[in-house]
Amino acid sequence: MRRYLRIVVLCLACGFCSLLYAFSQLAVSLEEGAGGGGGKPQAAAASWLAGGGRGGARGVGSAGPAAHPGRSDRCKDFSLCYWNPYWMLPSDVCGMNCFWEAAFRYSLKVQPAQRMHLAVVACGERLEETITMLKSAIIFSIRPLQFHIFAEDQLHDSFKGILESWSFLQTFNYSLYPITFPSENAAEWKKLFKPCASQRLFLPLILKEVDSLLYVDTDILFLRPVDDIWSLLKKFNSTQIAAMAPEHEEPRIGWYNRFARHPYYGKTGVNSGVMLMNMTRMRRKYFKNDMTAVRLRWGDILMPLLKKYKLNITWGDQDLLNIIFFHNPESLFVFPCQWNYRPDHCIYGSNCQGAEEEGIFILHGNRGVYHDDKQPAFRAIYEALRNY
Repeated sequence: MRRYLRIVVLCLACGFCSLLYAFSQLAVSLEEGAGGGGGKPQAAAASWLAGGGRGGARGVGSAGPAAHPGRSDRCKDFSLCYWNPYWMLPSDVCGMNCFWEAAFRYSLKVQPAQRMHLAVVACGERLEETITMLKSAIIFSIRPLQFHIFAEDQLHDSFKGILESWSFLQTFNYSLYPITFPSENAAEWKKLFKPCASQRLFLPLILKEVDSLLYVDTDILFLRPVDDIWSLLKKFNSTQIAAMAPEHEEPRIGWYNRFARHPYYGKTGVNSGVMLMNMTRMRRKYFKNDMTAVRLRWGDILMPLLKKYKLNITWGDQDLLNIIFFHNPESLFVFPCQWNYRPDHCIYGSNCQGAEEEGIFILHGNRGVYHDDKQPAFRAIYEALRNY
């Protein structure tokens, strides 16, 4: 009887060892499969894992020995897969079980992050502001970015030179486009409000292959990842196609409710300097309007709207957007003021409660405050990012 028990125990031990060997071979095969094209994805994964999964690879040195003073003198710089991952690691090796590390690297390889699409329109002397805005987006964001830059022809070479010098970052792609308006009314659209500002109205019609897009003015600075405002797309209900912040929080100092000579959204209107769009829905929707009983699509409503209200609007394309969403309020998602924080929120005392409680997420330096001394805090943040 004892002989049979010994045979059974021996068989179980052999089976256990065989299982360990099989897992070991699987780990090595995953490691080789994920690492065939170079060392960067592996290094990023190892840094992420060593940092406890908190994005340690994003900051220089954040996952290295200096970030862990207690073990800086004993960590060796080579793959843990050369060690048996199932027993206690030698004292001079820091890391995690190599089987799980290899599996993570494999998933990182086969599941690339979806790019976030960011659009901006630059004309005249807006090159420096635009570059600083793009830089702030790159610095803080986690997922890769796709920039859509609409600019006057004379600015294209400058944009190419600067953005190509950043290509080593491998965190963004970009496309340059000429300023484009409908040919029969191009001159009228171009001079509406500021030069080229109304280009944003035609983005759903130009970028037909893009599903969702974040449009920002050139005087925007991101103070947290673009990923965060991009995630608001998931909060849209079935009828919402775009998101903007209110023009004012305090009606007593609001512009639209005191001076506008046209319809506007809500109590104080909305500001279009930061506009998140589901452009697939925008292209499909038929919009209610006050020009005809027939609902019109996005490409058909813009010119009739301009013809009717061009003598009554002050802020150009932003006023037209307010008119559209006045008649279609169910289509707009309104995000709080910290996503579009402007001098108006602090020029007459603080009136953005969200920013007081959670901080400023996106800074909007309109009124030229980055370039004068009227708002020193705005200028200081802009210069810090510009010089980085």
